[in-house]
Amino acid sequence: MKIDAFLKLFVPRDDSFFPLFEEAAGVLIRASELLQQLMDAATLEERAVLIKQIKAAEHDGDELTHKIYQQLNKSFITPFDREDIQELTSKLDDVTDFINGTAQRIGLYKPKQILPPLKELADVIHEAAGEIQFSLHGLRHSGKNHQQILQSCINLNTLENKADDLYHDCISSLFETEKDTVELIKNKEIIATLEKTVDMAEDVSDIIKTILIKLA
Repeated sequence: MKIDAFLKLFVPRDDSFFPLFEEAAGVLIRASELLQQLMDAATLEERAVLIKQIKAAEHDGDELTHKIYQQLNKSFITPFDREDIQELTSKLDDVTDFINGTAQRIGLYKPKQILPPLKELADVIHEAAGEIQFSLHGLRHSGKNHQQILQSCINLNTLENKADDLYHDCISSLFETEKDTVELIKNKEIIATLEKTVDMAEDVSDIIKTILIKLA
């Protein structure tokens, strides 16, 4: 028997990570909801307020990331592999960072209008955030929730495929219909960041699947 497995028989595992992950998922949900609102903002002033709120959510996510790393340094027995905790924490933070990146680009570029596909991609991001939240809550009792978490990860993969299709359709339409080169460049950058955000969400699901395999 490996020494770490032997120690787990006598030393209680540190379950303080679960509420931290759940809190991080809540921040992600909040950021994705604000992103949806940003896509519907009617004025530059409304956009500015929402962009500031998204930045604040991103800051909260960074604070939670630091808390998780600090807890990892203090914990002797973790609920799953330390490397997976670190990777999951990093990828969760990436999703919120990319939501903020989208918001900052909208604030910087000030596109004349928010195209419908951008709104659709924001909706996909919000759905993905919901799947991540569901999976992270389920990890507290991974054995009992194994199949539900796995299905949620599959749903995230489906959402990533949907985002790819939206991205390609939007880019194609943009080059066919947008006559203003500056607006084309602005929208292309924003669309690419939105699509990358969904890619980051799928990366989270890949780590969760790895954790499930190891815990089975």
